[in-house]
Amino acid sequence: ILGFMGPEQLPECLKGCDVVVIPAGVPRKPGMTRDDLFNTNASIVASLTSACAKHCPEAMICIISNPVNSTIPIASEVFKKHGVYNPNKIFGVTTLDIVRANTFVAELKAGLDPARVTVPVIGGHAGKTIIPLISQCTPKVEFPQDQLEKLTARIQEAGTEVVQAKAGAGSATLSMAYAGARFVFSLLDAMSGKQGVVECAFVRSDVTEVPYFSTPLQLGKKGMEKNLGLGKLSPFEEKMVAAAMSELKASIKKGEEFAKNFK
Repeated sequence: ILGFMGPEQLPECLKGCDVVVIPAGVPRKPGMTRDDLFNTNASIVASLTSACAKHCPEAMICIISNPVNSTIPIASEVFKKHGVYNPNKIFGVTTLDIVRANTFVAELKAGLDPARVTVPVIGGHAGKTIIPLISQCTPKVEFPQDQLEKLTARIQEAGTEVVQAKAGAGSATLSMAYAGARFVFSLLDAMSGKQGVVECAFVRSDVTEVPYFSTPLQLGKKGMEKNLGLGKLSPFEEKMVAAAMSELKASIKKGEEFAKNFK
C-alpha cells in the first residue's frame, strides 16, 4: 500500500492502475439534495477523470461522487475529449441503493437474511430516479400496494434519512464504504475471470430513452460485458421508470454541458 497526496503526486499515483475508485467530494447536509453538491463535486470529478484519461486510460473508473446522475456523464465527456473513451469501463456506483433495498425487504419479511436477498435497483442514484424492482426480488416476495409504495419511498429517500439523522455531520459513510467495496470486489472478481458476476451500475446505455441508466450488468475481464436490461417490470415499476425520465435527462445534460466547458 502506497500513499500519495496532492495534485503533484496524482500522475505517479495513477500510473499503471487497473481500477480507480473516486469517492472524493463534499457530503450532503440537511436540506441539501445530491444535485446541490454539483458545483463542487463536478470540478473534482472532472479534474480526477482528466488525470485518469492521461495516466491510466485503460483503467476501470468507479465513481461514487454525487450527483452520480451527472458525474458519470462528466467522466464520459472528459474521456471523449482525451480520445480514450470506453463506455464499458466507466461505472456510477449505485450499490448502496441495492444494499438498502435488500436490507429493508429482509426487515419486512421476518426470517429473511439480507445477505441472501437480491433486489435489482435501476434508473439513477437520486430520489425518484432510484427504482427498486421488488417484483424481481430473489427470493420472491410480495407486499400489499400501500406497503410496497412506502417501502419504495423509503429506499428512494434512505440517503436523506441518514443525512437528517446525522444532523449536519455528513451523509452515509460506513454503509457507502461497504457498498463501494462490494462493487469493486465484484469487478475485480470479473476481471480475474470469474463467470456470472452481476452488479447494477449507472452506465452509458441504450436500454431506455436516456443515454445513461442503471441496470443489472454482467461484468467481465474488460468491464461491462453485457447490459442485462430491465427485465419484466410490473405496472407500478413501469410508471416509476416513466416518471424518472425528465429528471434523468436534466441531470445528464447538466453533466455533459459542464464537461464541455471544463478547461
